[in-house]
Amino acid sequence: MNNKFVIRLSLLCLAGFIAACALHKKIEITAIPGLSKSTVHNWLVDKDATGETAALFYNLKVSSVKQVMFGHMEDNKNGYDGWRNTPGRSDVYEVTGAYPAMYGFDFGGIGSFRPDSLLEKERQVSHDRVIEAYKRKGIVTFSWHFSNPVSKGSFYWKNSPVNAVSEILPGGKYNPVFNECLTKIARFAASVKYKGKLVPIIFRPFHEFDGDWFWWGKTHCTTEDYKALYRYTVTYLRDSLHVKNFLYAWSPDCRFTSREQYTERYPGNDYVDILGMDDYFDLYAGKSPDVAAAKLKIISDLALEQHKVAAFTETGLENVSEPDWYTHKLLKALMADQAQIAYVMVWSNRPKSYWTPYKGHPAEADFITFKNDPHILFGDKMGNVYKIR
Repeated sequence: MNNKFVIRLSLLCLAGFIAACALHKKIEITAIPGLSKSTVHNWLVDKDATGETAALFYNLKVSSVKQVMFGHMEDNKNGYDGWRNTPGRSDVYEVTGAYPAMYGFDFGGIGSFRPDSLLEKERQVSHDRVIEAYKRKGIVTFSWHFSNPVSKGSFYWKNSPVNAVSEILPGGKYNPVFNECLTKIARFAASVKYKGKLVPIIFRPFHEFDGDWFWWGKTHCTTEDYKALYRYTVTYLRDSLHVKNFLYAWSPDCRFTSREQYTERYPGNDYVDILGMDDYFDLYAGKSPDVAAAKLKIISDLALEQHKVAAFTETGLENVSEPDWYTHKLLKALMADQAQIAYVMVWSNRPKSYWTPYKGHPAEADFITFKNDPHILFGDKMGNVYKIR
């Protein structure tokens, strides 16, 4: 092999590498300015968070520079064919041979005003599935579809149109009810231990507040009351109930096109670790992924400036009705504009409503291609996110 050929081959390889980087528009770096083992706690909402919780934030931040972790709501809890709470089962694993990097759960059946006797089964199931995920080095996140504590009805406004936000804040008649619901969440947080260590949890309360479908939505409370609600939730859990294994995520729906609109109801840097967005609409059939990408870039830029983590906290296409949705919509949205997105979460699977494909589904091959993209991280490529390396 002569020298000219070696040089030409090297240049071709370099050109290919540059082209691949340009295609995905990700920049790899080895350090985050200002973030270190000794300073990571200073960036957290809870300066006294457990070491594993601080390490999770650190690794989310560092990983987001070059990779996006894939998450699936209730991945080890429900399946497309109706299976429930079966240890070891996962629709994602059965298609790709790998578990997701992140597992989503919900506090709706735990942080509730209903009697403890009615909540015990859900607590136990969630506890076991959380420990299962943690033992795989998976990341755990909880949303909160909180039934209206004033009406004792649905979390959906249309089913229980009763104002609640001002009533559950300090001074409101139902503040003690709200405190008890938070106490139940704190008890659960203290119960999820493995080998003596608390499992870190990303807690995402009162999401999609810019819509009007939940009782905490934009048309059902003032801007200041919403901010007060989020701040009170964080401070009561952190300071009064001494929860030390939470990172706090905040996520509107996709009803913004500017930073000003995105931050209209932002509770402040002292109360948020993870900046997110829920966006199904912009990735529907016929939509360009560039729209969602532009919104993710707004979040990413803000997270970089404010020492936060950016995330795509909910998305998906129901029943994966476009067979190339994962590579042609989701992947393109995630990879555009040099956005640093730590993770993406798709919704949970049920027999008539599923968000990841099953074996034999038209989107199966595309989902595997998505999984194998070097910028996407599933559980088989996860390091120990609970340790700072």
